[in-house]
Amino acid sequence: MTAVAWVAVAIVAVLVILAVGYLVSVRNRRRHLQDRFGPEYDRAVRESDSRKEAEQELRAREERHAELDIRPLDPHTRDEYSRKWTDVQEHFVDAPGFAVTEADALVTAVMAARGYPTDDFEQRLSDLSVAHATTLDHYRNAHEISSRAARQDATTEELRQAMVHYRALFQELLGDGTDAPVDGHVNSHTNGHVDSRANGHVDADGAARNGTAYTTDEYDDHDGVPVNGHRADVRNAGR
Repeated sequence: MTAVAWVAVAIVAVLVILAVGYLVSVRNRRRHLQDRFGPEYDRAVRESDSRKEAEQELRAREERHAELDIRPLDPHTRDEYSRKWTDVQEHFVDAPGFAVTEADALVTAVMAARGYPTDDFEQRLSDLSVAHATTLDHYRNAHEISSRAARQDATTEELRQAMVHYRALFQELLGDGTDAPVDGHVNSHTNGHVDSRANGHVDADGAARNGTAYTTDEYDDHDGVPVNGHRADVRNAGR
């Protein structure tokens, strides 16, 4: 084999190695984005003209997020927000529409306290997607219901679902992604029912700690959000 042939073989080998390295790099970056963004990766791909464009957008989100001063809440602030959430849930019984508006404001306040910009909703979604991608659909759904509630165009059941959605992100922001309950205590359940609304706590026997008992008709069996057994429109729910 001539020297020229050897040079040609060497060049081809180098090109193959570079191509393989590039493909491996692309695959690793893609896997990283898929692992980090989860369902948001698929959403970005669906909403972009190409996978490459979507991945560039997600990497841009990571870069922006890295520049933000995201910080955990101190224990005192966490407890304060927990108490406020308990109050919001209790307000739902008499004024579900107002409670959903309160929940939206409270989630936004926690975001701000953690260091997230809160001026624009779409930017909030973008920033949250880096560290809280799994709960973003909850936030989207809650915000959509809240917007309709402002137009008095949501049922009480939809408002209750909005509270559940808001709580998913609220808990994650409050606990920085841990499984810590909102109020610092694990709610007690008896036969799968939440039996008290005394600040969200019940004793093992289902009795309220403050001596006031409430029936399970007022609270959902699984998510602890108040229900009143009705599917009335918002315009009637708060009256």
